[in-house]
Amino acid sequence: MTPDVRDRIDRPPRVGSAPSPISEDTWRRALELIARTDEIALACHVSPDGDALGSMLATGFALRSMGKRVVASFGDRPFEVPRLLRYLPGQDMLVPPQDYPAAPELMMTFDSPSAERLGMIEPSLAAAREVIVVDHHPSNTGFGTLGLVDPGAAATTMLAEQLIYRLGGTLDRDIATCLYTGLVTDTGSFRHSSTSPAAHQMAARMVATGLRTDEIARELWDRSPFGYLKVLAAALDRVVLRDGLVWTYVTRVDRAAYGLPYSEIEGIIDIVRRTDEAEVAVVLKEDDEGAWQVSTRSKGTADVGSLCAAMGGGGHRNAAGFTSHESVDDTIGAIRRLLGKV
Repeated sequence: MTPDVRDRIDRPPRVGSAPSPISEDTWRRALELIARTDEIALACHVSPDGDALGSMLATGFALRSMGKRVVASFGDRPFEVPRLLRYLPGQDMLVPPQDYPAAPELMMTFDSPSAERLGMIEPSLAAAREVIVVDHHPSNTGFGTLGLVDPGAAATTMLAEQLIYRLGGTLDRDIATCLYTGLVTDTGSFRHSSTSPAAHQMAARMVATGLRTDEIARELWDRSPFGYLKVLAAALDRVVLRDGLVWTYVTRVDRAAYGLPYSEIEGIIDIVRRTDEAEVAVVLKEDDEGAWQVSTRSKGTADVGSLCAAMGGGGHRNAAGFTSHESVDDTIGAIRRLLGKV
């Protein structure tokens, strides 16, 4: 961070429009746990998005600058960073789940509303001596031993930035790249209702480090392999609109026909949700293990965060997800029944 920008930050920045639910005592205890631990294990949710991976790696950089040993992971098999996020720095911190510490002295989780969202790493959570949870989901279940959880934050990276400042860290371009990525992905490039003045102020701090925001935007939204167009066409060909709900699905057979990895199809929900006649959009994506990863979006009337929590997942009021091991028809049937209750 340039000196003139850093000098204007005389206290950790606010992350939301309302007073933070995180007390100063909670922050103090988190800093004490970090200070007395030599090796810290970081984890984020399965199928990581920009906010999950960005907040984890940014914090990892800050911890390494303090002389801490850092290991980071997410519980997917196969263990693979989504192509859209491979520009993020700090991926040398990542290890596959099988190499993750079985019983960390201190574990920190990022952007995960529940223990189940850690996938293959969940057993390490149960065995960890202390667990600091850094998250902004209203559906957070309260797991862990210490929660840095603020639903008023537009992204978990806003909390990670505050943690970095409280640790005595400063921004450099690598940290800013990770934090900015999480901020723009979770706010939908500042289009979502969660976007606050604090989010724009944070973006200004990131840009002041010299980020090429145009290059980040190109990596996130303006690139895809040709096979994505074919798979998207198949998904749109089977799309259904009924009673204010629009949905479709993508099978692993669809993807295999074009050698398309699972991580490439996340953006399909952003096309389906544009449907004017639908209040809620759903895309079911079959992963490599045969489970359905379900993405949901709402235009505001329906609370899909509560819906997904009832299905074992979580998220926000207008954007959430869960994993289903039932058929497409049974999963959609359950969603339709729950929509009458949320």
